[in-house]
Amino acid sequence: MLTVRDLQIAQGVFELHATFDVAKGQRVAVIGPSGAGKSTLLNALGGYIPSTGSIMVDGQDVSTAAPDQRGIAMLFQDGNLFPHMTLAQNVGLGLRPSLRLNNDEQGKVAAALDSVGLAAFGDRKPGDVSGGQQSRAALARVLVQGKPLLLLDEPFAALGPALRGEMLDLTSTVARDTGATVLMITHAPEDAERAADQVIFVDAGQVEAPRPVSEIMDNPPPALRAYLGR
Repeated sequence: MLTVRDLQIAQGVFELHATFDVAKGQRVAVIGPSGAGKSTLLNALGGYIPSTGSIMVDGQDVSTAAPDQRGIAMLFQDGNLFPHMTLAQNVGLGLRPSLRLNNDEQGKVAAALDSVGLAAFGDRKPGDVSGGQQSRAALARVLVQGKPLLLLDEPFAALGPALRGEMLDLTSTVARDTGATVLMITHAPEDAERAADQVIFVDAGQVEAPRPVSEIMDNPPPALRAYLGR
């Protein structure tokens, strides 16, 4: 589903290299030390920073495509909700920046809000709801796009443990329901064990191929063992 070959990103003295495959429908946690290149990897896959090499999504080469033409939706750390817009309008931006939605698109917005438990909150603004509900709205904006690949750059890091776990569970449920493939950055090994099928370990610009969560956590390679403090 996602095929990455000889991906290279250069940012000053930092370089990142990646070759790996992710099967359709997999939930993959991307873990590693701060500064290792995790966000750089996701931004390159999403088309937000330049890279060389090959990126294939569902058999289509998107290596040079614009972000909105890659079949990829990305949820950033801050959620990027506009405070002057309602939650429904924020979600609608995922379909049309102009917010001139037809009836079918309005239905998609309503369905996305319902899928994250916000069916009754569409007319509220971000400042009128909790942090957890804001995270749900940001997730709904990603889901409404209907992309086959979702990239999550620690969007729930600011939430407390209980709310973060709730959002991880919700993301996993929605991904299974839609058949989407998910790559999710996290610094918490317990999050990977809770919400992922596989783990990609990134260290010093080197991206390892995905491995099953239980396998890599039970027998981590030396660099991951050092990161985990084991």
